[in-house]
Amino acid sequence: MSDEEKKQSDEALEKSVREVLDSVRLQLQSEGGDLELVSIDEQKRVHVRMFGVCGTCPMASMELKTGIEQYLKEQCPEVTEIVQEM
Repeated sequence: MSDEEKKQSDEALEKSVREVLDSVRLQLQSEGGDLELVSIDEQKRVHVRMFGVCGTCPMASMELKTGIEQYLKEQCPEVTEIVQEM
């Protein structure tokens, strides 16, 4: 894969991930929380930061792994994991 093809693939993945996370954010925002995409690393791990009630909720990391990660991987199969940044 050429550098240009890799760049286009990375940009397409980021766009897809943002779309999925935006759909999740609506529900989180309705409950007083939020999240943002921090980065996508070379291993296709999606790094996010959680805010509001999600940032302090003890169940947030479980919801992130069992709910959001699973949904994200269904929509973007290239994603290997979701990682919560502090």
